[in-house]
Amino acid sequence: MALSLQERQEFLAQPHIGALSVSAGQDRAPLTVPIWYEYVIGAELWVLTGVGSKKMKLLEQAGRFSLMVDTVKPRVRYVTASGPITRVTPITDEQHREMAARYLPADKVEAYLAEAATFGAQVAVYMRPEHWLSADLGSG
Repeated sequence: MALSLQERQEFLAQPHIGALSVSAGQDRAPLTVPIWYEYVIGAELWVLTGVGSKKMKLLEQAGRFSLMVDTVKPRVRYVTASGPITRVTPITDEQHREMAARYLPADKVEAYLAEAATFGAQVAVYMRPEHWLSADLGSG
């Protein structure tokens, strides 16, 4: 059974690990990678990536991406949102901390941020969901 728009947005707003997919070219399957993301209901979704990463190069070429999140407990549910990239901005310390705190226990955030500082320049890639695919397959 498909989820309503409200259910999709509420599910996407939870801190799941996403699977980002972006076109890798005509003769290739899409690049699909696990990724942390941030989403507030009704707003743009954003992901964090390195300025010179393969992922960023493909995002710039394609101008759009899809993000799928799912869970199998307590029930099988998934949501896929796809749409155009609306902007790319340098990541702020506040955004980086927000993302880390979304996924890591509080006592692990500072260590992660210290290590992430060695990764090089990072950007936030924003996307406004245009197309949705979802299902609630029940608890099995």
